[in-house]
Amino acid sequence: MMKVQMQTINQKIAVEYLKFFYPPLRREITQLSVQDNFAGIMQATVNYLKGLLQESKISIIAHHIKLMDGLYRNGNSYVRTMIENIFIRSFESFKKHAKIQHWKLLYRYMPVSFQIIYTEQQKQDQIYFGK
Repeated sequence: MMKVQMQTINQKIAVEYLKFFYPPLRREITQLSVQDNFAGIMQATVNYLKGLLQESKISIIAHHIKLMDGLYRNGNSYVRTMIENIFIRSFESFKKHAKIQHWKLLYRYMPVSFQIIYTEQQKQDQIYFGK
């Protein structure tokens, strides 16, 4: 059986996926993409998820994390770097602002690749910043 290789997702394709994944952010994502501000788009998704966290909508957040994992796994190096440096990096803030049981649930739903990156980021922060 022949395995079909999925096209690598670049920033422009990622923007289209994110518009689909985040309907409430569609206008903001469009405006930021016109400005070629992919970092801003990543931050907008994080801010949206933080709002859901305040509403204790853990299963919705977990779903969005899994969708982002799909972009990460198939993304080019730029898309992957932005997801690591903005999206996954934001998990520390999620942890600080979530109820402990909500954080544990989110972490359990998190793809293993994101857990590894997050843990590595925490170790690096400890080394460099003593956090």
